[in-house]
Amino acid sequence: MTLLTALTIAASTAYAEAPSMAIEQDWQQVLQQAKGETVYFNAWGGSQEINEYLRWASRELQSRYNVTLKQVKVADIAETTQRLLAEKTAGKNNDGSVDLVWINGENFRSMKHSNLLYGPFVSSLPNWVFVDKRLPVDVDFTEPTEGLEAPWGVGQLVYIHDTKQLNNPPKNFSELLSLAKAYPGQISYPQPPEFHGSSFLKAALIALTNQPERLATAIDATQQTELFQQITSPLWAYLDQLHPVAWKQGKQFPSGSPQTIQLLDDRQLLMAITFNPNAANAAIENGKLPETAQAYAFDQGALSNIHFLAIPWNATAKAGAKVAINFLLSPEAQMRKADTRIWGDPSVLKEEALPAGERGFALFKPISEPHPSWQIALEQEWQKRYGH
Repeated sequence: MTLLTALTIAASTAYAEAPSMAIEQDWQQVLQQAKGETVYFNAWGGSQEINEYLRWASRELQSRYNVTLKQVKVADIAETTQRLLAEKTAGKNNDGSVDLVWINGENFRSMKHSNLLYGPFVSSLPNWVFVDKRLPVDVDFTEPTEGLEAPWGVGQLVYIHDTKQLNNPPKNFSELLSLAKAYPGQISYPQPPEFHGSSFLKAALIALTNQPERLATAIDATQQTELFQQITSPLWAYLDQLHPVAWKQGKQFPSGSPQTIQLLDDRQLLMAITFNPNAANAAIENGKLPETAQAYAFDQGALSNIHFLAIPWNATAKAGAKVAINFLLSPEAQMRKADTRIWGDPSVLKEEALPAGERGFALFKPISEPHPSWQIALEQEWQKRYGH
């Protein structure tokens, strides 16, 4: 027995709450049905650390439950949403091509409202009892989850700087612009609709608009053009100033968070961007950044959300997908995920479910996500104004 397994068993045993007898009996049937199933897991494939973690999970699921987990690497989960919509339109209500999907935000809202998700299933998972219900696990970007997706990790939009290179980083968007003007070509953000780029736009809008409270409710930019422009005009005025002094004069943008980290390490950028508060430590552990690198959030706080796992309505391997999700919610898998030497993604479990000191949290003051409709509207407007 490994030390990790022993710690996990100790943590689970010490934890008073346990799955009910009914859940346990039903779960035995799920385990039987899952044997021999292959679970096609559509997940963002842009991180070597995450891909390696999923390879580990796949090996464990195979040896423990005879379930094969196959990661289908996608650049944007919106691609998966479109594929599932096409299957729905074609009447393919069984034997679907996707068994498990890593989602949140607009993709969840779109799948939920198009009836593309199976469930509710979350409360039937034995490891659901370990989840920290103080986290916003029942709402996703203002959209109620209604048991259609299980929380997997905590995300926060933070920045990474090298203290040797930039000792006094900007504390807000105004200071970021001043820094960009003082050091032309050394500040940038990923190109929307890439996730980190869109998140940067949302965080900037929350900070710059005169009506931040309006962002919690839906917007239809085609029907409410005047209102949309009124609320977002400070953002576009800001970007109009930032882009000419940005990396590549704003004619080109990094492809995503990993490239900003690489450019920071190469000293081409003064700051990288990530949605993982532990990413700097993980990058140091993996030799991708010097030990003088550290993550921080602006004074306003960090845009924060939970990322989730869901099962499509027409999944071929529903039982296998449930077994995979339950395993990924286990103290063992959550502990490993939170380890900065492996991934560094914060755990969604209660502290009592993890050994002392293994919380996996380094959270900053949270800022709520806007309603998902704002992300689509911002991405479309950004493309109109700055897309190349």
